[in-house]
Parts: sequence; structure tokens; C-alpha cells
Amino acid sequence: MQYSEGQVGRVFTVRIDDREDFISEVRRFVAAMNIQSGMIHFLGAVRSARIVTGPKEPVIPPIPRHEEILGGWELFGFATIYPGEEGPSIHIHTVAGRGIQSLAGCLRERGEVYVIIEATITEFVGISAKRIFDEKTGVDLPVFDRVLP
Repeated sequence: MQYSEGQVGRVFTVRIDDREDFISEVRRFVAAMNIQSGMIHFLGAVRSARIVTGPKEPVIPPIPRHEEILGGWELFGFATIYPGEEGPSIHIHTVAGRGIQSLAGCLRERGEVYVIIEATITEFVGISAKRIFDEKTGVDLPVFDRVLP
């Protein structure tokens, strides 16, 4: 088990509006505010999005199963922010629902906002972490500076 210890820094509330792309706007905000590590809580709705709902089979490396959602889905979720090879790396998980349907998974590629998404971004300071591509799993994983014996 790896870990790092830090403290809470700045806290932001962010509004992302109808037809904006949630993923690109969050990335843009995190980069503009120079947030190196942190977490994001969010709620709202999307017109359309692409979600990875797990692997097709439980093997390493995983082959992702993708689902498209269209037509206005409610969602809430959580994300982590760590430095990546090309700037801040944001890993977003969400639960989305419409009517009696629901999905949970990793929000990737796009998430077109429907009406609004509200986000609270909490910055961590003093955390020593990086998100690095792991050859074995084929996934970008967080790597921390300490190991619990």
C-alpha cells in the first residue's frame, strides 16, 4: 500500500453550463488554477457522455466496456487530480441515471452538460504523487512517496 500525507489548500466552487464539455472545462480550470493534487465532487446532468462501466472480462490488462448515454442523464460523482505526464491528470467516476436506468463508471472522452454541473474542487498541498502509466495493467495509476509496512 502506498500513500502520501498533505493538507487541504484552496477550495473552489465551479459552475459548468449547458452544452459545455464537463471534462475539458474541469481540466482547463485545474490547469488555470495550477492545482497539482486534489479532489472534485460534482452533481448535475449531461446531454451525452461516454462512460467505462468496467472491463469486458476481469483480466489484466483490462479491456474497457464503453456505454454511451444520450438524452439528459442526472449524475453525481467524484474525481482525483494528480500530476500526470502531460499536466494534471484527472480520474473521474460517476453515477448517472435517467428514469429507472442507472450506470456507474469512469467518465471519459466527453460529457456534454445539460443545464448545469456544479463542482467543488478541493486542492491538496504537500502531497507527493504522480499518475504514471503502468505497463502491467495498461492504466495510468497514482504513485505515492510512502509505503505502509
